[in-house]
Amino acid sequence: MKHRHKVAFSLTSLIGLNLISSLVIFDEAIAAPPRTPDKSVSCEILVVGGGLSGVATAYEGLLAGRTVCLTEITDWLGGQISAQGTSALDERPTQRALKFYSRGYLELRNRIGRKYGKLNPGDCWVSESCFLPRDAHTILTQMLKDAEKQGKGKLQWFPNTVIKDLEIAADGKIINSAIAIQHQPPKGAPPLNTFTLSQSIEDAYRYENSSRFTKTIVRFIPKATEKNAPKWYVVDASETGEIIALADVPYRLGIDARSYLEPSASSANNDPYCPQGFTYTFAMESTKEPQPQTMPAFYPEYAPYFSYELTRLASFDLVFTYRRIWSPKKGKPEKFGGVSFDAPTPGDISMQNWTWGNDYRPGTAQDNLIYTRQQLQATGQLEPGGWMGGLRTETLRKAEENALSFYYWLVAGTTDSQLGDGVKKPQTNNRFVSGLNSPMGTAHGLSKYPYMREGRRIIGRPSWGQAEGFGIGEIDISRRDYNDEYYSKTLPADMYRRLRAAVAGLEAISVIDGKIPPDKAMRRTRSTIFPDAVGIGHYAIDFHPCMVNSPPEAPGNTERPGERRGAGQAYPFQIALRAMIPQKIDNLIVGGKSIATSHIAAAAYRVHSFEWSSGAAAGTVASFALKNAIAPYQLVDDLPKQEPQLEALKRLLQQNGNPTAFPDTSIFNENWDNWK
Repeated sequence: MKHRHKVAFSLTSLIGLNLISSLVIFDEAIAAPPRTPDKSVSCEILVVGGGLSGVATAYEGLLAGRTVCLTEITDWLGGQISAQGTSALDERPTQRALKFYSRGYLELRNRIGRKYGKLNPGDCWVSESCFLPRDAHTILTQMLKDAEKQGKGKLQWFPNTVIKDLEIAADGKIINSAIAIQHQPPKGAPPLNTFTLSQSIEDAYRYENSSRFTKTIVRFIPKATEKNAPKWYVVDASETGEIIALADVPYRLGIDARSYLEPSASSANNDPYCPQGFTYTFAMESTKEPQPQTMPAFYPEYAPYFSYELTRLASFDLVFTYRRIWSPKKGKPEKFGGVSFDAPTPGDISMQNWTWGNDYRPGTAQDNLIYTRQQLQATGQLEPGGWMGGLRTETLRKAEENALSFYYWLVAGTTDSQLGDGVKKPQTNNRFVSGLNSPMGTAHGLSKYPYMREGRRIIGRPSWGQAEGFGIGEIDISRRDYNDEYYSKTLPADMYRRLRAAVAGLEAISVIDGKIPPDKAMRRTRSTIFPDAVGIGHYAIDFHPCMVNSPPEAPGNTERPGERRGAGQAYPFQIALRAMIPQKIDNLIVGGKSIATSHIAAAAYRVHSFEWSSGAAAGTVASFALKNAIAPYQLVDDLPKQEPQLEALKRLLQQNGNPTAFPDTSIFNENWDNWK
């Protein structure tokens, strides 16, 4: 393996990077040659990321009798509902009423209900299920143990583990092995979860032992098989698309250029620096008596940002109960802004996740969290042994400060950046909940990892109708009425015609041929139906836009104009297998938020049940491909012609209780208005 030496260069010499002129010197710890692995571990499916998509991948792999290796940067399974603290299930009413979900997600909901005696122990109003993050990890751990026993598979679980390097075959098509670093505190050091992520992430990616961590170097390799096909599959279920960046397959980040597939895009050009905001969640407890509240030294820097946002939301009790995750005693009924809820009572615990609060929303090259490919090159992270996770540590640190400052604003603040003076009142009968046994499981009280709404998104392989690479766009799912004159006036005539044809359903050919004027075509009222659908999801297109200026908390800063144009309701949608297959590498499958969706579509394809469905698909596809000695891309390479093995895969998914389509899905059924 090639080793790197200490190098210095000017970032401003790189075309297209609008970064502060500086010298970047590779840290000796990064540039040092890799250590010899301490052990090798073989598996049939290597899952990178222990969030809901990764757990679902492992769950289906184990039920299929496979040997599964599962890595996770934190020590908790569950991602959104545990380590990221967002333990309030985002669901749509119709899908919830029909309980039309993947079998594993249904089992998760059932076990939450059995754990507490009810599905909503927090009595929150944002969801029908709000609960304690630490319990989600325990429930998911037992689910994987039960799946392992039932399917006679084998789970090898690697918490506190990151992938550091990949060995890719000479032809670039197969990942032959992966090098990982697992960390544990040495004797006498503070326990895990003492330090925030910004304080520990760079250490986690270094080979060398440190005062905080002792490292074990693990080499993951394929388990020997008898058939002439890829001997294992690697599934990228990470929160930011780490493996697709490390493997350097084509992907997008942030805003997509405006097109007929993405007509509501806020920019005519791509902008990789403006993905959705991310959030460090935290828990706070209602108390009977006022509590001492200590202002953080950095609070004045962040205070100009915070707001209730809208007059109808300007109630502390409403915000507290929005994502209340524990409520041992029922409070008196209240109503504010048209929302009915029970008031907080002492002992109630609320998880905070608020747009103009602990959301952190960088949108420039100076402060973006997820490094672009150019930035990865500039910092040496695409060099052998140079990978450090692909995130800007300074932005993590500032997001942590922002979250701690938001708590202080909630309990002691008197300003409001959007609504003005006289709206915000102190609420000192609350305390910040921290400690290793707290809901977040950290000494500092913040979530172990931030809640990520958007990461790197692959560009699928060229497909019919999408010669530059498959992707799911805005118009594939949105309920938006494109008769709005904005589109006819903003889009070029040819782009507008293609838009109207694309959403015209059975009249599309007539629009293309010019037999029907674009603005006279009937708008279909359903999502795009994919012949290679392997999963489902349903949620609104929900935006937490980046901010215009750097830093995000700057006084008077505003959201990126036009970003919310694409927001709104969506039809129930499908997960196309082509959206999970990256270019170049044949034994890499992508799940979770890194599948091939656009920036706008990703705002709906990011919630809990979708993540599980995509993971269930990934685990099933990997097992099916191993059994049948076929690579996933071969299941879809002849579309739109019939693909017999693809049909067999879809039957298997459905037989296993993992739906690939919603009831009554048909190109002839164009009325899905009852799906709310």
